[in-house]
Amino acid sequence: MALSSKLMIKCWLLLNITFLIGISTSVGQLTNEMYYDNTCPNALVAIQQAVQNAVLGEARIGASLLRLHFQDCFVQGCDGSVLLDDTSSFKGEKNSLQNANSLRGFELIDDIKSTLETMCPNVVSCADILTVAARDAVVLLGGQSWNVPLGRRDSTTASLDASNSDIPAPSLNLDGLIATFARKNFTALEMVTLSGAHTIGDARCTSFRGRIYNETNIDPSFAESKRLLCPFNGGDNNISTLSNSSINFDNTYYNDLVSKKGLLHSDQQLLNGLSTSNQVIAYTTDNESFKRDFANVMLKMGMLSPLTGSDGQIRQNCRFINA
Repeated sequence: MALSSKLMIKCWLLLNITFLIGISTSVGQLTNEMYYDNTCPNALVAIQQAVQNAVLGEARIGASLLRLHFQDCFVQGCDGSVLLDDTSSFKGEKNSLQNANSLRGFELIDDIKSTLETMCPNVVSCADILTVAARDAVVLLGGQSWNVPLGRRDSTTASLDASNSDIPAPSLNLDGLIATFARKNFTALEMVTLSGAHTIGDARCTSFRGRIYNETNIDPSFAESKRLLCPFNGGDNNISTLSNSSINFDNTYYNDLVSKKGLLHSDQQLLNGLSTSNQVIAYTTDNESFKRDFANVMLKMGMLSPLTGSDGQIRQNCRFINA
């Protein structure tokens, strides 16, 4: 090879290496679970202990943490924005259409943050706390664990508008669900897997009233039992379990769908497409496959547009940006 050709290749490599280094420096990367080993070595143990104590006191809080993490990641990425209270400069996400009078777990995240700020001030982000807490909650309720890459930083703003538009509504049909998840780079089958989070937790009457009174692809006795909890008028904040499992993380949700006992309209819609219905049916007889797939897709969700490097901040209080 001629010397000039070798020189051109070397220059091309140097330019590309410099370019890649620039990207790495400006964007940053999440790292493995050893991220806090030197700066806050007991951080993950403290989070796990707090979540365990909370779940032992009230199993429902596990589902609340998982939902809180989901609602956070689907708006601006996994940046802790859902934890922010309203300010004079922006409206937070807590009062969006899908979150108002519904999201729970804020006080637990506050307590964990307070503990970590005492242990190692200004080190562990609220976004990382929420991501780890959601994983620990799933495991405590019977799900499979997954490694959580760490190093997220916290946003300095929230978006009520994005929360209203980006979070999938319980009234969506299958095409709407697929489109909503596709905007976050999830396939239709990954959407089916993530929907399995509804094997635990509860929903408000306003989320399922239309289904139990107006829809025909529903088990009649199931609909009647839910009408006792959710009258045609009033009782908007009455709650029902999302599945017959409720506090055990397993494949019960999918068996409910096959029996036409999906609580939400969007849940039962998973049986309206060939590939999604096949996935639902497969999970009814393979609990371990569901748990494994769920862990994998949660790992992917936790990587949605995190703030790293010099972006964002480590909030000292998860409800407010640093002064």
